[in-house]
Amino acid sequence: MPHVGSCYCGSVTIKVLSTHDVQYACHCEDCKKTTGSAFSTCILPKISDVESNGRIQTYDSKGPSGNIGTPPVSVGTLLLTGNLPDFQTIPFGAELFVRNRFTALPPISGAEQAQTLPSA
Repeated sequence: MPHVGSCYCGSVTIKVLSTHDVQYACHCEDCKKTTGSAFSTCILPKISDVESNGRIQTYDSKGPSGNIGTPPVSVGTLLLTGNLPDFQTIPFGAELFVRNRFTALPPISGAEQAQTLPSA
């Protein structure tokens, strides 16, 4: 069953052609910075399994240091599940990069505790 969702404003739709019966909580530093949160919730589909419709815009911005800032969304094989409504009920298969988990957060019950990305 494909997973379908959209961006916040609804102008871009996303369809994941492959079926995913688990999702991941990623605690890596990149995910924390790109989401502005303690972790991201994501799946790792093949790029060929993801279709999008609509104009995806990108931008560069410079922070106070003069360096290019981090955009709020990353594009690649990591796809954030907050944009895909079915994932509200899909369990977590693993937590990734748990060494970077905020100490105030307990492990997710039943999820594998991993130090890296899952094997392909």
